[in-house]
Amino acid sequence: MIRVLIAEDMTILREALVELLSLECDLEVVAEVAAGGEIVPAALDHRPDVAVIDVGLPGLDGISAAAELRERLPECRVVILTAITKPGTLRSALGAHVDAFVAKDIRPADLAAAIRTVAAGGRVVDPVLAMAALQAPESPLTQRETEVLRMSATGAHPAEIAERLFLTYGTVRNYLSSAVVKLGARNRVDAIRIATESEWI
Repeated sequence: MIRVLIAEDMTILREALVELLSLECDLEVVAEVAAGGEIVPAALDHRPDVAVIDVGLPGLDGISAAAELRERLPECRVVILTAITKPGTLRSALGAHVDAFVAKDIRPADLAAAIRTVAAGGRVVDPVLAMAALQAPESPLTQRETEVLRMSATGAHPAEIAERLFLTYGTVRNYLSSAVVKLGARNRVDAIRIATESEWI
């Protein structure tokens, strides 16, 4: 019997998943949670073989929760269930070493099959999402440019960024200017918009 944890904040969808998976003779839902911060405690209590986690959870997002679960309970396999089809989401999920990444419109039988596959040590990635990720352009920004632009997106001024990153004010201004040029943006605000929409920051 494969023990499953469900993490989904929409009650109707979570209950539907529990009902559908409970119809499978080899799957047993041992825990269900509605927030990212509840995943690890529930997993440590119930020791599931597989956790099915929605990306868009309140509090701790699904991918961050999956990464924490991997550290605390590495034997638990992770299936990410998502309605977010942006390539950056898949890259983040793979970076968190999830075992499956599937769209929320997956058929119940296919979700059950994905759970069985990862429980047996395999991996499953939705082919449409994988193709979108492969076709998405890589960020032209360096790691430091990305970091500075991300901090600028939170409203931090160059002087504040310089202080927090132990850089000079001029260096921060240079990184921001470089990011604007590389992204073909009109100004810093436009650069933030382009980088955010491309999921580069």
